Amino acid sequence: MLNTIIVDDEEFARSSLYFLLQENCEGIHISGIAKSVTEARTLLANNTIDLIFLDIAMPGENGFELIPDAQLNNAHVIFTTAYDQYALKAIKANALDYLLKPIDIDELKVAVDKAEKYINVNKKDNYQNESLQNLAVNLSERNEIRKISLPNGQGYSLVNVDDIIHIAADSNYSVFYLQNNDKITVSKVLKEYEEILPDYQFIRIHKSSIVNLNYVKEYNSKNGLEVILKNGEKIAVSRRRAADFSDKIKSYTNIDK
Repeated sequence: MLNTIIVDDEEFARSSLYFLLQENCEGIHISGIAKSVTEARTLLANNTIDLIFLDIAMPGENGFELIPDAQLNNAHVIFTTAYDQYALKAIKANALDYLLKPIDIDELKVAVDKAEKYINVNKKDNYQNESLQNLAVNLSERNEIRKISLPNGQGYSLVNVDDIIHIAADSNYSVFYLQNNDKITVSKVLKEYEEILPDYQFIRIHKSSIVNLNYVKEYNSKNGLEVILKNGEKIAVSRRRAADFSDKIKSYTNIDK
């Protein structure tokens, strides 16, 4: 049996993965569930853990920041992530595997089977999983993100990043406005998506707005600096972000040409 912990800030993700593992993976023993990297460190300190199912994007510390603790405790990692990007090939090369949310049962079984064989073999040699040490560096390029999956309360909506027109902050929520006129509200703050989405394509122009430069139709300073999107929406650019926006739109226009 592999002693396993689940680390994810989303309640639905934690509970659904727990259920999938319990129902489909006999060789897994769930030793604990953590909502944050801090809680995960406590579990690692107090238990002998073989395997961690680790989310990447979490408030506070992200999943990469648990890697040193995983190394010290000889625990191996399967990443669970909402982001489909070419850089995830680095995860495949350095971690045991990664699973894209919403997690597919068959893919989960394959990943667990791989983990069981790998960990059981290397336990004999007291193997230290040093291959994880450069993982964060290998994944530092985020400009290859193609899709994200957005938790919607009942599951996940898989969205192409090119279909996102803009994102608006609503208190502790983020509202995604999509090309097909759909609107998805997510219980995460805007800053998390500002850090994840490719910065050559998306820019935060206001404390409450991120826009996709693909959908900028025009911008003017008639009533203060204002962006007009291709769907007709008008969004203000804050004064402190105006210079950055101006530089970014000029650079983007040159690249586009």
